[in-house]
Amino acid sequence: MVKVLVKKLDSRVKMPEYKTDGSSGMDLKAFLENSIKILPNNLKLIPTGLSIAIPENLEIQIRPRSGLAAKSNIGILNTPGTIDSDYRGELKIILFNHGNKDFIVNNNDRVA
Repeated sequence: MVKVLVKKLDSRVKMPEYKTDGSSGMDLKAFLENSIKILPNNLKLIPTGLSIAIPENLEIQIRPRSGLAAKSNIGILNTPGTIDSDYRGELKIILFNHGNKDFIVNNNDRVA
């Protein structure tokens, strides 16, 4: 097992979690003071309020949520997003609106 250190950048941040027992990945949630609107054919950088430390020569992959894609045409622009072992900044998700309607991201929405 690999040890991953996760740091909350604010006490209000929700830690990643598995939604169901069969989930292969943990859900990341948006950490927002105000909702963010993503216009059609546009992207926004969505903060999570988390930073991580992983062992050298490993990576973490950020993947889109199939429910967001199927229901709202929302994807992650650089899929999978790679977080290298030397990155210590805040995890942010590049959401892209492939649809023709505005999409609103609210605080604590599962985004990846």
